[in-house]
Amino acid sequence: MSGEQAQRPLLKVVNPDATTEEVAALVAVFSALGSAGGEPPRKPRPTWNLPSRGVRQTHRPGVGAWRASGLPH
Repeated sequence: MSGEQAQRPLLKVVNPDATTEEVAALVAVFSALGSAGGEPPRKPRPTWNLPSRGVRQTHRPGVGAWRASGLPH
């Protein structure tokens, strides 16, 4: 990176009538937009590979027990 690129301003206001409050508002908005790059949300873990699915459970006899034996817990 050359010295000229390091000295280039990040923001250039071309309106000569801009007040210091307006420039401060622009800087605040752009800095807030730039700082929103936090950690992305974690994806939900699929249920088909949960460790608890590998644990064998006892099946209780009763109405619909045959159907419940094949359903995930």
